[in-house]
Amino acid sequence: MEHVDRNYKLIYDRMVEQMDRSLGYGKMYVDSELNAGVLNFIVKPIVKSFYQYWSDKEARVSTLEQINITLDTAKKLLLNGGVTEEKFNREVESSLKIYLKNDQTTSQCKKSHKNYKKLLAISKDIYVSQVKEAIVMLSVREDVNTYNDLSRVAFKTKENAYRALMIQLDYNEVGISLLEEDESILKIAAGRDIIIRVLRKGFEHTKTALIEELDEIFN
Repeated sequence: MEHVDRNYKLIYDRMVEQMDRSLGYGKMYVDSELNAGVLNFIVKPIVKSFYQYWSDKEARVSTLEQINITLDTAKKLLLNGGVTEEKFNREVESSLKIYLKNDQTTSQCKKSHKNYKKLLAISKDIYVSQVKEAIVMLSVREDVNTYNDLSRVAFKTKENAYRALMIQLDYNEVGISLLEEDESILKIAAGRDIIIRVLRKGFEHTKTALIEELDEIFN
């Protein structure tokens, strides 16, 4: 099915672009927080080096792997006899472990913390919603050449696209709220409050950008 491979590339390229943009927001807000606050000479380099390493290495590599897993799972379902609830659940469960292994929210948190299982459940919900959305977009057979064209055909209206986007944003909102509720869940020893503020600001920036993107797609 040539249309599946075509759509796969369009989605992959856009997701990578969005990932790099979000990581860029994070770096910007880390610099802003560190420059604005009065931090001692021990905390400041810890936070800076943590985020620099995390965003440049762990986050980008792992997020790319999650993108691949999500699209590959959706593609496999489409190319192997169609999507049924039973097949969907089986494929999601079989690929969930490696998806969660690459999840950057849970990987930076203590497994022994009271909220860790809640974060895991949220990450699974995000994965399920992403695979469902990928199936819709990969299924488009019409002649499309860009991601924007693909989105318009797949979701038909801005309202449908907005609902799909908000499902994932709402899950992310819950996850960040859990971190804000008790920052001791983070493994990092110092500067937890800064990291969480950066996550919040980066998320809000990304959310605004994605909603504005919908306005451009469905103008």
